Amino acid sequence: MSDITNPAFNYDAQTQDYAAHRQTDPRIAAYIHNALSNAHTILNVGAGAGSYEPEDKYIVAVEPSLNMRLQRLEQNRTPAINAKADALPFDDNSFDASMATITVHHWPDVAKGLQEMRRVTKGAVAILTFDPDALDRFWNKEYMQALINVERQRYPSIASITNALGGHCTVEELPIPLDCVDGFQEAFYGRPEAFLNKEVRKSQSAWGFLQAGEEERIVQRLGEDLASGEWDKKYSSYRTMPQLLGGLRLITAR
Repeated sequence: MSDITNPAFNYDAQTQDYAAHRQTDPRIAAYIHNALSNAHTILNVGAGAGSYEPEDKYIVAVEPSLNMRLQRLEQNRTPAINAKADALPFDDNSFDASMATITVHHWPDVAKGLQEMRRVTKGAVAILTFDPDALDRFWNKEYMQALINVERQRYPSIASITNALGGHCTVEELPIPLDCVDGFQEAFYGRPEAFLNKEVRKSQSAWGFLQAGEEERIVQRLGEDLASGEWDKKYSSYRTMPQLLGGLRLITAR
């Protein structure tokens, strides 16, 4: 596997209906909203199409992708400012709190972006991310090792995030529900057929970093094992497992 020199996925290079597959899961949202509960003004960095933004708060969104900014408008979200995490166009302590949900793995300079969030925030900074050391806690390690290898290069370590944020940090291991509506990879631990859907894969940026032919090989092998019953012979228990404790983490710095 080649080293990834730029972890940012170009969402403007191809058309994808990201908002249709990456929606706010209310059970995950509850953890984030609890972390931000005392804030009135919230900055959302790498805001994408607007998932997990509290509807009862004043939100300012930052998003560099034109495609994502347009999808925000389609979702009736607050229009986003075209800016990047490592150069936030705001004064010190401009916001009560700030958030970044499943986005830091796209940032070329994660430490600078987190320090910028800390600079412009008076209170809590909430980061929803994945622990790169816990990405293989389900059957994906048999079929999708190439994807795991990609994501381990892109996701910053939990320690590096807490070190960059400073202050008092808590790290929560969030359970992922079986019917999770936010279509990241672990969301489909009990619904493997989803990975055969190209639109689902297009909403997961890791597939865009695979070497030529790897995506096709993964999909073919998984499809064959699902069709033959081999997958269910080994992993059918995942279909009824109510939740998965995988790599999803909520880091809150105060």
